[in-house]
Amino acid sequence: MTARTLNLDDALYHYLLDVSLRETPLLRRLRDETQALPTARWQVAPEQGQFLALLIQLTAARQVLEVGTFTGYSALCMAQALPADGSLICCDLPGDYNATARRYWQEAGVERRIDLRLAPALQTLADLEKAGRLESFDLIFIDADKANYPAYLESALRLLRVGGLAVFDNTLWSGRVLEVNPASADTRAIQALNRALRDDSRIDLSLLPLGDGLTLCRKR
Repeated sequence: MTARTLNLDDALYHYLLDVSLRETPLLRRLRDETQALPTARWQVAPEQGQFLALLIQLTAARQVLEVGTFTGYSALCMAQALPADGSLICCDLPGDYNATARRYWQEAGVERRIDLRLAPALQTLADLEKAGRLESFDLIFIDADKANYPAYLESALRLLRVGGLAVFDNTLWSGRVLEVNPASADTRAIQALNRALRDDSRIDLSLLPLGDGLTLCRKR
């Protein structure tokens, strides 16, 4: 018994996956293909993808927004969990990985639920606000350039409905959040976000030690 979260060594982590991960063969193929890329570290952990799908189901989300899509693993997890009338807008920059994402979405039969918008995410978020999408999203998953995390928070709170969830990835940042005077703008931005969220009266909050840290913010 312990009064704090366990540290997972490799054996315990593999046990966690063995007894709980329900990854489909298609998702596994996408994950394996992505792991061969130089930027493989951008991909979410499989247990995070499954958790995002569960959040979709628990909240009965229909309108979902993703900031940072890469090869489409997390988007595929969420799109498969959406109801037939649900939709997912994905924000990312143009790259070779866009084709990989579209190929797997098509194979899974969910490409019609996904609207991939290729532009700087802050521009896409501003366009959504101008298009009248304020307070219309049920869940927003944010896993993009870390330096803009504080700005993404403000956009998310405008676009989320009351009771909706903003979910931030990498909020433990492989322990670099403990650095006293970080040289990295990304590290400084995550530290600033974490400190701001702790005292933000606009949200209910939980930071989970899942993957590289996953923070859930429920809009009050």
